[in-house]
Amino acid sequence: MLAGESTIAEARAARDAARRRQRLARRRLSVRLMAGTLALMALSFGALIPPPAAPGAGEQATATWASLRFPEPPPQVPAPLAQRIAELGASFNGRAGIAVRDLSGGWTATHDGEALYPQQSVSKLWVAISVLDAVDQGVITLDDPVTVRRDDLSIFHQPIRDHVGPKGYETTVGALLESAATRSDNAANDVLMRLVGGPDQVRAVITQKALGAIGLGDEERYFQTRIAGLDWRPEFSFGRSFWQARAAMPQEVRREALEAYLQDPADGASPEALVAALDRLQAGDLLSPESTNHLLDLMAASQTGPKRLGGGLAEGWRLAHKTGTGQVMGARATGYNDVGLLTAPDGRTYAVAVLIADTEASIPERQALMQAVTQAVIDQHRFLSPLPSDEDPFPPDALETADVGADLSLRSGFPAPSPLP
Repeated sequence: MLAGESTIAEARAARDAARRRQRLARRRLSVRLMAGTLALMALSFGALIPPPAAPGAGEQATATWASLRFPEPPPQVPAPLAQRIAELGASFNGRAGIAVRDLSGGWTATHDGEALYPQQSVSKLWVAISVLDAVDQGVITLDDPVTVRRDDLSIFHQPIRDHVGPKGYETTVGALLESAATRSDNAANDVLMRLVGGPDQVRAVITQKALGAIGLGDEERYFQTRIAGLDWRPEFSFGRSFWQARAAMPQEVRREALEAYLQDPADGASPEALVAALDRLQAGDLLSPESTNHLLDLMAASQTGPKRLGGGLAEGWRLAHKTGTGQVMGARATGYNDVGLLTAPDGRTYAVAVLIADTEASIPERQALMQAVTQAVIDQHRFLSPLPSDEDPFPPDALETADVGADLSLRSGFPAPSPLP
């Protein structure tokens, strides 16, 4: 073999050996890469596989999801009634606040529902609740005797005055409560207010029971004389002495006193707060069951304002209510109110409040507004309730006013729905 050939052969052998080493190195690298990949995959699969479940764990998870409850949507006021209430309030000749609350549905339709309106004798409700709260606590009983004397008398409407002689009049807490609630007797109400601790105690009860935007003035004899710009005098309880004193005072002084009252009524309450309080009364949240039923019975027996909310009642409907009437100066009337619980023949109940703060509208016009609110509630209820197929839920005269002489601009029905596109 020549020397040159040996050199070439050695070189080839060296290249072949180098190639073998490279191939071996690549194989080893491939093996290592494959092993790393498999290890990573094993770790990943291990993380995805849950640990063995404890017995019943799946049932617990199912029970947890099954118990979830989505929050109830807020109750929606029926649009036709909301529109009707707004129309009635806006079209009335004077400042009127209206609230209607469905005690079952939880919605409240209002016009100017959050503003404060003078309550006048509607505030006797909170005196009655204070009395019955004291009964529930065992402080007094409805059978406790009370002597009403001449210096206990009040002002304006007070039927009890006819029974108070020189030696007074012997009666009971229950009889006074009945007279105040059913006949709006101012003297009976003043005696009851003093009996439970005075106006501050009644305000304390309103606060304790969280009744909201509901105020209280004072005993009627002090409260009413201040509204007129006068100071209380005992002779105002008899004859025409109060009216004579009021007529003799400068009219501008009286007007200023009346304006001050209307701007910031000490007995102010919002229509929304009133219907919410009536809702809680009906539900038994304010008094014991016995006292609740007693007060609702007295409200149902009310003899005042039969042509207000009650003037719009349909057959089978019932009203338990309390009225309030403020002072009049010329053509200007103030605090003409009615609030109550309106119950349908099927038992569904609505709390209703109509308060007229200030108006020159006639009494029939004021009554017509209240009757129209009652009729609007009844028509809305008929729309919700099942009816025979041949009975029209909105007859053409459903919202006609009871007094044809009243010249309120009232629609005779709800607006027709827009045609579908």
